[in-house]
Amino acid sequence: MVAGLLLAGLVPVRGIAIIPVAGILIGGAMTATSLAGRRALDELTDRRGEVEAALTLGFPPRDAVLLVCRPAAGQALIPALDQTRTVGLVTLPGAFVGVLLGGASPLAAGVTQLFVLVGFLAVEAVAVVLTVELVARGRLRPATPPGHGGRGR
Repeated sequence: MVAGLLLAGLVPVRGIAIIPVAGILIGGAMTATSLAGRRALDELTDRRGEVEAALTLGFPPRDAVLLVCRPAAGQALIPALDQTRTVGLVTLPGAFVGVLLGGASPLAAGVTQLFVLVGFLAVEAVAVVLTVELVARGRLRPATPPGHGGRGR
């Protein structure tokens, strides 16, 4: 979706335009990844019995873990969805104001802000799906404190 907006020419493919947008999108993905990973791992700890019950019923390990982790994905997207709902009503969107102050028209500023919001939601959704999948496959685990037998030494 983001690539489609770039190819449509809504945002010029130049460093001065791409670098700030990329920073916003990467920051959002980092937040969503952190929320999804922490919440999924907490759910696995709190609902261990449900995972074990699913395994005894014959679920593959990945599917048993996903039964518990999927709600974490939705919860990780709540901040991005709330931000999207309040843009223009409660807060002045940064991209909109920045483009206006840069001398562009209000229409160009609105298009840029829409691009940022759509990209923000798309990138966060992909980040959350990948994070929950990595947790379900056992590739992401809680950090072991230094000195407790883990690699954190």
